Amino acid sequence: MIVVTGATGRFGPIVVEDLLTRVPAGEVAVVARDPGKAAPFADRGVEVRRADYDDPESLRRAFDGADRLLFTSASDTTPGVRARQHTNVVDAAAKASVGHVVYTSAITAEDGQSFLADHTVTERAIRDAGLSHTFLRNTFYTEELVRPELLAAAVEAGELPAPRHEHPLVTAPFADLALAASAVLTGDGHEGAVYELRGPGWTYPELAQALSEASGTPVMHREISDDDAGGMAFVLPLLRLPQFGTPAPDLERLLGRPVIPLEDTVRAALAA
Repeated sequence: MIVVTGATGRFGPIVVEDLLTRVPAGEVAVVARDPGKAAPFADRGVEVRRADYDDPESLRRAFDGADRLLFTSASDTTPGVRARQHTNVVDAAAKASVGHVVYTSAITAEDGQSFLADHTVTERAIRDAGLSHTFLRNTFYTEELVRPELLAAAVEAGELPAPRHEHPLVTAPFADLALAASAVLTGDGHEGAVYELRGPGWTYPELAQALSEASGTPVMHREISDDDAGGMAFVLPLLRLPQFGTPAPDLERLLGRPVIPLEDTVRAALAA
């Protein structure tokens, strides 16, 4: 049995949809705080199990019989919250004797800074619990930096303002990262593996060029100061770490194809 947490979020549904092309629905169970939101999966023969990361006993029940568990990291990055919730998940997986845990970790988890440090703690907890595991060190989602409202504003203004980066940004579309998780859940030979899942890298001038071509309107990149970066400012120290400028082949190897091009992500964002 493959058990998937976070099945009603943004990442999990893509994983489940792909799993259903690989294995029978009866071999998949999804975990949700609100089972009603997972009703479309239940209608297709997928077992829906209620559990909450803040309810350890519900997690233990939800993980019962799991040969493989996709442990999707919690979304709340408030200091202390994710560490507590992840400890609950790890403890429950150990008590339920889960066969193998696939954890959606994050880039730089070998020594995470800021909110990424939660992944460093979680990886250590999984190892300390003696659980068979695979760590998916996901890069940042390209969509978080290539948002529809930002692109629309850039097209209207004819310029794309962004602060300086000394290297390309090795982000990746969230769909590709989800499909890589499905490949690991249904594949063999991933025990103990740590996969650095990163894209090939892109720059803001390249983003401006892609935006120009997709919109039919000339858009130029304009460099701005960190003080003018607005809501993006808090992640700039992370994006400037060496890992965010270092491509890795693991994502393309798991997908069996190239990562979705930046141009496709731009077109999808404009369409949205």
